[in-house]
Order: sequence, then C-alpha cells, then structure tokens
Amino acid sequence: MGLRHAAAALLLCLCGPVVAQQTGPSTVPVEDADAQFPIYADPGRPRVVVPENADAPSEQVVAGLSNDSVAITASFDGSEILIYGAIKRETPIPDGPPLQIIVTIEGPSQALTVWKKERKAAIWINSEHVEIGAAPGFYAVATTGPLDQILRPGWDSRYRISLPLALRAFAGRISVGDTVPFTEALIRLREENGLYRLEEGSVKLVDQTLFRADISLPANLIEGEYKTRIFLLREGRVIDVYRAPIEVMKVGLERWLYRLAFDKPLIYGLMSLAVAVAAGWGASAAFRRLRRA
Repeated sequence: MGLRHAAAALLLCLCGPVVAQQTGPSTVPVEDADAQFPIYADPGRPRVVVPENADAPSEQVVAGLSNDSVAITASFDGSEILIYGAIKRETPIPDGPPLQIIVTIEGPSQALTVWKKERKAAIWINSEHVEIGAAPGFYAVATTGPLDQILRPGWDSRYRISLPLALRAFAGRISVGDTVPFTEALIRLREENGLYRLEEGSVKLVDQTLFRADISLPANLIEGEYKTRIFLLREGRVIDVYRAPIEVMKVGLERWLYRLAFDKPLIYGLMSLAVAVAAGWGASAAFRRLRRA
C-alpha cells in the first residue's frame, strides 16, 4: 500500500520511454491570449496566475452533477457521472461562431519518474529519466468539437486543459535534451489504461443554451477529491469557468482494509500472511481429495 505515495517504475520496450508510478463560477483573464506556447509546458516558466475580472461575463455557466461523490466498494467496477447545465445570459445570443464547451475531470496528482530503457551488453537497464512534479491519476476531457479547433493555444496554456498541459511541472534538474518523448510515453500508457481520455464531440449542446456530458470513471480510481471544470468558449477564448468537486472514497470492507494498512501495518501484514497460508493449505487439501476420488 505504500506504493500509493511513492513513484514506482513501469518499463517500456526499445521504442520508447517508461513511466514510474504511482463551487461555483470563476473569473477569467481580461486580456487576449494568442501568444504561441509550446505543446509541453516549459519547466522553467512559472505558472500563470489568472487575474480576476472586475465585471461578470455576459454568458455564464450554470451546471450540476448527477453525483458529487463516488463510493469504492469491494464490487466497484467503475461509475458514470452526468454533467448537465445551461448558459445564463441577459442578452440575446451573440452573432458569430457558435458557443463551445469543454468539460474536464481531474483526479489527485502524484509525483512520478519517467524512465527510458536501453539495452547494454544483452541486458535491459534503465538509463535516462525525467521527474514529473505532479501528474493527475485520472484526467478526462470532453468537448463539443475538435479540441485544437475550438480552443486557442494561449488559453489552453493558461488553464492547462489539454492532456499534455495537465502535467503540472518537471521536478529537479532535467538531465535529458528532449522531454517530449517521456511525456508522450506517460500519456500513452495512461490512455491505454483508461486513466487519460480525450472525448471530442461527446458534449451535447442544444440551441447554445442547454448542455450535457456523460463521463465514465474507471474501476482503478484512487481516493481523493476530483476536480470538475466546465469551460465556456467563444472564438477559442474562455469566457467563463464553472468548478465543482467530486469526492471519491473507499467504504465498507475496502475502507477498513485501507485504513488498517496505513494505521497498523504490522497487523495488516500478519493478517495478509495468515490469509495466504490458509488459502495455500485449502488449495492443497482440495487437490488431495481430487486425487483420491
């Protein structure tokens, strides 16, 4: 269970790096944000602090969630969150390109290390690595259209909406010349495990007023507060943001075992050993009976 708080290495094959494991509306920037930004955040650049607007936006998100908490039990096999809402406005719908919506759900972040595996003298060993300061354990993005068409890069950089920018920062001294392959490997592996998702066109918007999005949560969730963000966009600019939390926690037997492992690790270890011995003895007895039959 201690692995939950430490980075553990996952090895890739020759072709790529490896990964080590593991409310209410807000204001938006005043000025435009069309400057060019790299696809992956520069570890040397400080995080942008978004200034507050003096005036409320002309269009605002009013939203709700079907569930604001998820209980992880022994039979938990995933869950689905329905996010729905409407656009509040005091004036008619503006002319021009249609309104767009992006919904993100972000799980608790953890530090991890991304390793690259190389073959030396017929032996595969870890060579170069990159330490990432914080990577979400789960991250889903749902949109009304293609993300690169409805969101300008500058606004993506400010709010860290896309999958690459969800990785907060690099930690420590970077010893490799190019960090992009390491970040791509992390995203690829977590996409394969269903932990990172980009679902373009999955948000349904009716008459630029009502919207809904269905986002599935996998069975391998970790405990913690999951952050939901709903972005309202026009012409690639974020004009309003709505935030809401989702609490994910273990309950029942799962919760008891989880707390026992952290609070009384010696008892938990002895109990696990006893269960393993009992299971082995039971299997051996069953096989002896089968042979005698």
